[in-house]
Amino acid sequence: MSIYEAIILGLVQGLAEFLPISSSGHLALLQFFFGIDESYALTFAVMLHVGTLVSVFAVYWKDIVELVRELGMVFKDIFTGKGLRVSANPTRKLGFLIIVATIPTGIIGILLQDIFEIMYGSLLLIGIGFIATGTILYIAERVGSNRLGINEMKFRSAAFVGICQGVAIWPGISRSGTTIFGSLICGLTRESAVKFVFLMSIPAIMGATLLDIRAGFDAMSLNVIIGMVVAAVSGFFAIKTMIRAVSNKKLLGFSVYTWILGIFSIGYWFFA
Repeated sequence: MSIYEAIILGLVQGLAEFLPISSSGHLALLQFFFGIDESYALTFAVMLHVGTLVSVFAVYWKDIVELVRELGMVFKDIFTGKGLRVSANPTRKLGFLIIVATIPTGIIGILLQDIFEIMYGSLLLIGIGFIATGTILYIAERVGSNRLGINEMKFRSAAFVGICQGVAIWPGISRSGTTIFGSLICGLTRESAVKFVFLMSIPAIMGATLLDIRAGFDAMSLNVIIGMVVAAVSGFFAIKTMIRAVSNKKLLGFSVYTWILGIFSIGYWFFA
């Protein structure tokens, strides 16, 4: 893999991880057209996830520090006999909501990992995933004005959003798109939905990274490092863009884009 390809893949990963256009689908397409070995492409994608994780920490570091501090208070309450006190304050409840959302995501990811790797090499399935993403975004765009903040979110709603995130293991289906959709369906305001979606992405991205982190470090090279840096920088700007797009109800453009990409992928598979 050349430095040029590493930069392109890092840029695509950083943008597509947080914009609702599916990073896995884009990387699969680029891997196909660049002729990159599939096993190496998957390993490279794991390391690019490390870069995107950095961008989430850069944008939401204050919230993350508060969550970590509150986790320490949870352990203190447990050891002093006070219990979990799940709803003691908004930060603590947010932490437990993220945990609840992560459980179904993790189960789906572990059970379907092998199927995901097979789907990664199918332009037909990738194209179907892109079309599904466009449809989900189209529906999300038309969800009315919601009033719930994160602290008012129910745990069953968090589990539903976690299932939405798990479904995005299908390449072409956007993780941020499905979780934004799920959060809006559950009644969160657009601002709350975006914040919850990006914070709950942290354990999901970390989990996906840890599954193959050893292979990633074994494949570490200058190109991989460059790709990670590019993914981190582009991911930072993608998060900022996504916050504005969701808050201002500007998801239709992403719908059209993923529909076009889906039709192209299916058409190429059918006629090539």
